[in-house]
Order: sequence, then C-alpha cells, then structure tokens
Amino acid sequence: MVDTKSKDDIGTAAAKVTGDLSKIYDAVDENLTRTIDELVKVQPKYGQSISSLQLDAADMVKDIIHNATSGQKQFASGWSIPIPYTEEFVKQSKEITKNIIRAIDISNQLTINSLDAVTENSRIVNQTIDSVTEFSSNAARMWNSFYSAQQQQFLKQ
Repeated sequence: MVDTKSKDDIGTAAAKVTGDLSKIYDAVDENLTRTIDELVKVQPKYGQSISSLQLDAADMVKDIIHNATSGQKQFASGWSIPIPYTEEFVKQSKEITKNIIRAIDISNQLTINSLDAVTENSRIVNQTIDSVTEFSSNAARMWNSFYSAQQQQFLKQ
C-alpha cells in the first residue's frame, strides 16, 4: 500500500492535532478555575456557619453551667453545713481559672502563628510552582522549536 499524503498534508495534520490539544488544555484550565471560583464563593458562608455554631455552643455550655450551679446552690441552701475550706477553694479555683485562660491564650497565639506560617509557606510554594512552570514552558518551547526545525529538515528532504 502506498502512502498518498504529501508533506504539506502531514504538516497540516500536525498543526490540527496541536490546535486540538491546545483547546483541551484551555478547557481543562477554564473548568478547573471555574470550579475553584465556585468553592471560594461558598467558603465565607461555611466560615460564618461554623462561627455561629461555635458561638451557639459556647452560649449553650454557659447556660448549662449556670443552670447546674444554680440548681446545686438552691439545693444546698437549705442545709446549714459549715464548710471550713471555702476561702481556700475559691482562691485555688480562681488561680486554676487564671492558668487555664493563660494556657488558652498561649495556644491561640501558637495556632495563629502556625496559620501565618502555613500562609507564608503557601505563597512560597506558589512562587516555586510559577518558577517551575516558567522553566517547563521555556523547555517545551525550546523542544518544540528544535522539533519543528528537525521536522522542517525532514519535510524538505
């Protein structure tokens, strides 16, 4: 069987395949970007819902604590039992509470510092990806230039 395609037909077919590939990559890029944009749109709603849930849960816990201590206080008020260590208990309770709050503050600061570090590292990763992409694009352009020159040499023969 004899191939009846001319060298010009081969070049045109290669250009069509390259154009089709370009359309595919453009479609993938556009569709993935649109998907991320949609995810970003709903993120503030998620954040607000989570924040509202946390505030509601904190209010609920405070109500439970208040109701439990009020009930116990009411129940115990009918008894006249002397408690010799009341002042010491109140003092230690306040000291423990102060230490817990200090630990929470330290934990919150560590969390914020960690999130700031993650944000900075994300920026660095993004810059690295941009550099690698630029390098890869340059390498692909050079390869395509070399390949095109070789293909032209082949087609001239």
